[in-house]
Amino acid sequence: MFQLLLIIIYLAFISLGLPDSLLGAAWPSMYGELGAAVSWAGAISMIIAGGTMISSLLSDRLIRRFGTGLVTVVSVVMTAVALLGFSFSHAFWQLCLWGIPYGLGAGSVDAALNNFVALHYKSRHMSWLHCFWGVGATAGPYIMGLCLAGGLRWNHGYFTVGMIQIVLVICLVVSLPLWKSKESPGGVMAGGSGGGSV
Repeated sequence: MFQLLLIIIYLAFISLGLPDSLLGAAWPSMYGELGAAVSWAGAISMIIAGGTMISSLLSDRLIRRFGTGLVTVVSVVMTAVALLGFSFSHAFWQLCLWGIPYGLGAGSVDAALNNFVALHYKSRHMSWLHCFWGVGATAGPYIMGLCLAGGLRWNHGYFTVGMIQIVLVICLVVSLPLWKSKESPGGVMAGGSGGGSV
């Protein structure tokens, strides 16, 4: 069962990487339609980055109170909702608004999963974890490119990635008992110190 949880964590990191490069891939098609300047993409990126920093700083408290599994589920829900919000946006200010839950969700899930893997698995799994993030970061622009090349708008690219996140949310909710069986309420490995043997 612990191996199944590791697979879910890997999938979560692929999903975490998917939206990270979407804005850069989609912005050439977005800014004209939104009546924005090319440089305004930086404002959206900074809002997302700000939310990521805030939630990362708060992640220790959240993990200790609610556990890694629940924090991960809520974080991915926030990211998925934000991406779907992006897909339905038709104004620059709407993207800025949806950038807030996007950043807050991304920071918490990143810190929570890194912490969990560091405590419960061998160090090689941490390397694979970030490798899978790279898979997602590569696939995100590819999905956006397929949508644009197929005659669809950038909204469809965000919608597609948002739906992938929704599928991940379902997987995470189903896996919640696995998380609870491996950690104490304090968010650390059940039974003592970290450093798993998997």
